[in-house]
Amino acid sequence: MAEKKIMLGNEAIARGAFEAGVKVSAAYPGTPSTEISENLAKYEEVYAEWAPNEKVAVEVAAGAAISGVRSMACMKHVGLNVASDPLYTMAYIGVNAGMVLVVADDPGMYSSQNEQDTRMIGRASMVPVIEPSDSAEAKEYMKYAFDLSEKYDTPIILRTTTRLSHSQGVVELEERFEPVDAEYTKDIRKHVMMPAMAIGRHVHVEERLKAMAEDAPDFMINRMEMGDTKIGFITAGIAYQYVREVFPDASVLKLGLVNPLPRKMIEEFASKVDRLIIFEELEPVIEEQVKSWGIRAEGKELFTVQGEYSANMLRKVLLKQEVATESAKEVPARPPILCPGCPHRSVFSVLSKMKIHAAGDIGCYTLGALAPLSVIDTTICMGSSISSLHGMEKAKGREYIKKWVAVIGDSTFLHTGVNSLMNMVYNKATGTVIILDNSTTGMTGHQDHAATGKTLKGEPTNAVDLVELCHALGVKRVKVVNSFEIDELEKTIREEAEVEEVSVIITQSPCALLKGVSFPNVCIAEPDKCKKCGACLKPGCPAITKQEDGTIRIDETMCNGCGLCKRLCKFDAIKKEAR
Repeated sequence: MAEKKIMLGNEAIARGAFEAGVKVSAAYPGTPSTEISENLAKYEEVYAEWAPNEKVAVEVAAGAAISGVRSMACMKHVGLNVASDPLYTMAYIGVNAGMVLVVADDPGMYSSQNEQDTRMIGRASMVPVIEPSDSAEAKEYMKYAFDLSEKYDTPIILRTTTRLSHSQGVVELEERFEPVDAEYTKDIRKHVMMPAMAIGRHVHVEERLKAMAEDAPDFMINRMEMGDTKIGFITAGIAYQYVREVFPDASVLKLGLVNPLPRKMIEEFASKVDRLIIFEELEPVIEEQVKSWGIRAEGKELFTVQGEYSANMLRKVLLKQEVATESAKEVPARPPILCPGCPHRSVFSVLSKMKIHAAGDIGCYTLGALAPLSVIDTTICMGSSISSLHGMEKAKGREYIKKWVAVIGDSTFLHTGVNSLMNMVYNKATGTVIILDNSTTGMTGHQDHAATGKTLKGEPTNAVDLVELCHALGVKRVKVVNSFEIDELEKTIREEAEVEEVSVIITQSPCALLKGVSFPNVCIAEPDKCKKCGACLKPGCPAITKQEDGTIRIDETMCNGCGLCKRLCKFDAIKKEAR
């Protein structure tokens, strides 16, 4: 009997890739997709890497697929924006061996700066998109995706969502399939997308999508579940689970292939039900196409285009049932906050004191926008802090920019910040960039990157020297400061604000939660010496609370002993002690 195991959706996707015979995988960590690569790295048969960004990851997978081995790339939805350039062209080139992009959408924006729908990018790029609805399907669809990729000569997108990625289900484990490497044949008309070649390949893409749509009724991932024909649902992905929970007897057309849509199958299903409802999260991707074919259906006039769907949404909208939602309001709010001992808090406390604005970026440090620090003024996308600072300087001049800095993490800097810094130097800008080097990709769970000295598989490797990299880009002024040396940091920022060129300050202190990072001391409050000035409270460390009498208390179980509060106290009312 085959072994069965309870797996996260992301873990099941990794297992499916392993069983499908994938040999090469590249990714950039991004919630909710990160665990796919972390689990895939456990299989010795698979080469898996962290790439500096998603564009590079897709290009690595493309090279492997063209050479003749099955490959994949993983990312979150906004990462697909970064990877769009190679994706659109690979749709024309096609594959030699199977190539799958796993893209995790985030309905509800649990950990993202926007709420977008990968199915729409699939349509725009003319790349087929399939979508599983549970962990078991996640594994099987991953394997099926490679079969489709090779049969129709196309990259395939497997779309998942936060709920599916981080939910568990029973998965049946099977043996790994070892495909024979496809032979590589030189073919510039297929592999070199000059305009003349691309014109011919575009015709192939259109024919391919038409063939897939016609074949789709026979795909094992599309199925009609006929029941009560008074109401019928067209749905896909995790939304299918909600439909089945609330309407177990209804007729359902469950689509595994969501681009291209199987028109004939949909028309047949629609003809069999009295009322047709399209239940899909985010954009009306299925609905708009179905209605354009003249099929009467209901969808977004009933359900929102915003946020995550649920079974309760169906109960409330279609069954007019009152659902218990008020209990959540009784739970005390727990907004995200920088951890005790976080080096970013120390840097932001200095910037806050100096009343300096920060063009921000994507990472834990985005939390510096919130009170009490309130330092981050902008957050757009990965690497944007440096570019937006440059734009401000060109728009408003040098004097304006003296009260601004760009802040960016070490991983994000290597992702897309390098080009932005290069642009500042090339275009004779002035301005100060602070690289918050905490030796990890912190926000997504402490993944390594090109400057940490370890690969995804934990092997030692060459580490990019950020100082030398900045010098190589033409930055002459590069200062390195310990994040917790606040006096030195303030002095350095003041000095760099006055120079008439690009300068970089690298604040170095490891993330407090990194394995191997230990704080031997703990901070202790001495109420008798406390003058109730509140200086230690300004950075907003969650380990420090204000008592009723105005003095402060430090929770020793939370304190990481970074000493920031002690440095801020002018009255020696906080001491350090060994744990």
